[in-house]
Amino acid sequence: MTAQGPFLYDEGPAPLHTGTPRRSGKWLVLVFGGTVVVAVLMVVLALTLKGTASDQAKEVSGVFLAALAADDTETAYDLLCQDERIRLDPGEVAGEYLGDGNPELGEVRRDGDTRVVPVAWSDGTTSELTVVGEDGLKVCGVAAGRR
Repeated sequence: MTAQGPFLYDEGPAPLHTGTPRRSGKWLVLVFGGTVVVAVLMVVLALTLKGTASDQAKEVSGVFLAALAADDTETAYDLLCQDERIRLDPGEVAGEYLGDGNPELGEVRRDGDTRVVPVAWSDGTTSELTVVGEDGLKVCGVAAGRR
């Protein structure tokens, strides 16, 4: 049996979207642009808050020497690298690293992956602390200087 009569759609339904679809790249540009801006801001903030690697090496060296001068061997020992902790007992650290008088830290220089911090002591001697990145920055050796 065939149905007769007027149908709502004689030729089928009309398409709802008559134009070709277009994608807007605005969201994609916004997401990637925002990611780049956030990454740049994080680098700038990290350098501003923490300082450069040389600044950090100088700060660690200063804290290390101040702890030794104040007989805070626990703090000083915690700032030593693993090799130095194996080599030295906590009571031996001051004798190995402290000079006579007050220390004055010099300009940090880079030596491969390490930083070398020159120390001028008030008695006229100098030494150099080696600072390495090992679970944070750690003091990992001293080289005696000259008088």
